[in-house]
Amino acid sequence: MIIYPAIDIKDGECVRLLQGRADEVTVYGDGPVETALNWESQGAQYLHVVDLNGAFEGRSVNEGIIKNIVKAVSIPIQLGGGIRSMDRIQRLLDEYGVQRVILGTAAVENRELIEGAVKRYGSRIVVGIDARKGMASTRGWTKETDISAVELGRQVKEIGIETVIYTDIARDGMLKGPNRKETKDMIEKTGLNIIASGGISRLEDIEGMKEIGAAGVIVGKALYTGALTLSDALRIGGN
Repeated sequence: MIIYPAIDIKDGECVRLLQGRADEVTVYGDGPVETALNWESQGAQYLHVVDLNGAFEGRSVNEGIIKNIVKAVSIPIQLGGGIRSMDRIQRLLDEYGVQRVILGTAAVENRELIEGAVKRYGSRIVVGIDARKGMASTRGWTKETDISAVELGRQVKEIGIETVIYTDIARDGMLKGPNRKETKDMIEKTGLNIIASGGISRLEDIEGMKEIGAAGVIVGKALYTGALTLSDALRIGGN
């Protein structure tokens, strides 16, 4: 199971949000590039980067930083946040060297984009499914939908998606543990590779996600606050 340290970027800074709310921001001292280098030096095999400006506003002001992160580290990066056009997918994957892009809102609002991206890039296209009480949310978690996370997972699998990042919004940034039941449902009812996100705060949380068959876990706030060390997380994950 892969452990993905999270780097969330807002206005050029490395931040963490509480339950995805743009008005609940904690800024961490080191910049995004320095943070990426730090996680790599501690043994991370993959980084999870989110462009929060892109997620909330649909346009990025952080592309220079994203390019610098890719140049600075030798490990692969998956990037999400406001990626809603084939031009941007192509730029990120082909020009910048991002390994995988995460499409979230587009999975609900622009199915043709998902289909075209998968046809062109295959497993380098990942879908992010963010859920509140089992129902998918879009537009940086600000817009509710009437489709369940499991059903959305099944639909994107039919298109050719292999990997989904599943986030329980209510748990994100709360350090109260992941939603084991709904994550397990996603794994068992979709047959997708599920990367669990939201609420990871203890080694037991990582062990629990490994037990139910998660392909990976994203760890954010727990690393930044010191509640978890990356070395311990990697040891439990098995990488």
